[in-house]
Amino acid sequence: MAKSVLVTGATGFIGSRLVEALINKEYDVTSLIREGKKGNSKSNIIYGDLTDEKIDFKDLKFDCIFHLASHTPLEKNEKILEKVNLEGTKKLFEEIKNITNSIIYISGLGVYGETGDKIINEEQKYNPNTNFVKIRLDAEKYLRDNSLKNNIDFAVVHFGDVYGPGGWFNDMLVKRLQKNTFRMPAGGDYYKGFVHVDDAVGSMIAVLEQKSFGESFIVADSQPVTFKEFSNFTADQIGAKQPGSVPTFLAKAVLGGDLIKLLTTSMKVSNEKISKIYQFKYPDYKNGIIQAISELKESNKI
Repeated sequence: MAKSVLVTGATGFIGSRLVEALINKEYDVTSLIREGKKGNSKSNIIYGDLTDEKIDFKDLKFDCIFHLASHTPLEKNEKILEKVNLEGTKKLFEEIKNITNSIIYISGLGVYGETGDKIINEEQKYNPNTNFVKIRLDAEKYLRDNSLKNNIDFAVVHFGDVYGPGGWFNDMLVKRLQKNTFRMPAGGDYYKGFVHVDDAVGSMIAVLEQKSFGESFIVADSQPVTFKEFSNFTADQIGAKQPGSVPTFLAKAVLGGDLIKLLTTSMKVSNEKISKIYQFKYPDYKNGIIQAISELKESNKI
């Protein structure tokens, strides 16, 4: 009998790839999506929003819930962030606490804040430096504490910057590089932990299949690299001019302080722990970027 799973945020860049991968592995997949969005027709689609008074789960039960639904740091209104990312998560838990065996919560590396030049792992203490991340951490703590009380298995996955043939990589980087309108905040000389979307998806599934609950995982590829190197290599692959720089204060005015703080905070991470249960397809950014651009070209997106 196929395992039954629920994916929230199922139409997002990562969520949609997760749904597709789970279906290909013959899971019984339910997608929670907002009205007006188009979900994967091979999944069981439930329309609902984290802020809805009630979501009708139709007497379904799940072996696991992958909770990806959230506003991104592009949302500058803190009240909206709290309503969706924290209060919405609490509401969701109240509705699913009796119909799931486990929860995998998806977060980001921003929970660690400023870590300097050292390479960090899951032993690093949380030290968030943006309101966006503090709200996400409150949601994580709520889920962890209440999962424990309700005998639900819980794990959290902290992604690095997830790139691939879609999402921010295409919309904010590739397309703007093609138009020569992309500029790197503060010159791009800060280290990031990038991860190809296929490896982000594979890691989440591995946590479920290996029953690695009661744990947190850092998911990034094996090669910390500066945002400048990542952007320049992408530009080279599409025959575009390497991008220039933009002062931090100008970038903040356009995209918001939290997003730019998260982007320009330098961080080097180890993926040793997740690598014990998952083998990366793209252990370095160069092979991952080449694949992503190839897929974008095949689908005529660039």
